[in-house]
Amino acid sequence: MKRYKAYAKVNIFLKITGVRGGYHEIISRFMRVNSLYDELSFVPKQSNDVFEIIGSFSCETKQNTIYKAYAALLASLKPEQAHSLEQLMQKYGVEVVKNIPAFAGLGGGSSDAATFLKMCNEVLHLGLSQNELALIGLKVGADVPFFVYGYESANVSGIGEIVEEFEEETLDIETFTPKIEISTPKVYGVYRENFYNPIDGFEVERLKKTPSKEILKTMSAEEANDLFKPALHEYKELKNHYKHGYYFSGSGSSFFRVKKEETDNG
Repeated sequence: MKRYKAYAKVNIFLKITGVRGGYHEIISRFMRVNSLYDELSFVPKQSNDVFEIIGSFSCETKQNTIYKAYAALLASLKPEQAHSLEQLMQKYGVEVVKNIPAFAGLGGGSSDAATFLKMCNEVLHLGLSQNELALIGLKVGADVPFFVYGYESANVSGIGEIVEEFEEETLDIETFTPKIEISTPKVYGVYRENFYNPIDGFEVERLKKTPSKEILKTMSAEEANDLFKPALHEYKELKNHYKHGYYFSGSGSSFFRVKKEETDNG
């Protein structure tokens, strides 16, 4: 069966612009990491489970983003399409070769969910547009729409639902992920309590137009990501893993930089 790549992403910058309900609104540049991806495929089922995920996951199936994507897709389909999807998942499990670390700020769970939605759309000929898939994906998680669109680089705003392609040179990114499980809600909570300082609309527009290479040359890790300080505040052991010249992705715990050859030549 065909294998589908679910790519990781990094946040070149991540700035808070305000609050909407219980969510923080952001402006962020997401960039795909072409060298790091999970691989998903449909394989004949190995058990009688209603929905089977084959791979190394620590969570229950119903807590997995792939299952959540299945449930969201099922709820949005016409009856005959929903029946086809149920039949597919009665015969096949979803095998995941997991390479993107969990709790890492690299979007692995969101990318897996988006890739599963695209797989179902293709295999079952559902005819759903990218926009329709992105809306379904948003029910699973705020980062899922970016992965549905498949852009190499994009400005992402709102709570993650506004994804605008940003055409630029794709950077060769390397990542490293300390073995620290970081809670995104906790980091946002610490930001709200101790570091809340949203940027204004002029700064938003400036960042949206600035190429990623320039951001990484002109901003420090703390300046580029509003969640770095609160993450360090809550998870003090992170400081032991930070290396000069690296940047912090999402709410962590991964760090990244452009591979040396490119920075030297640039």
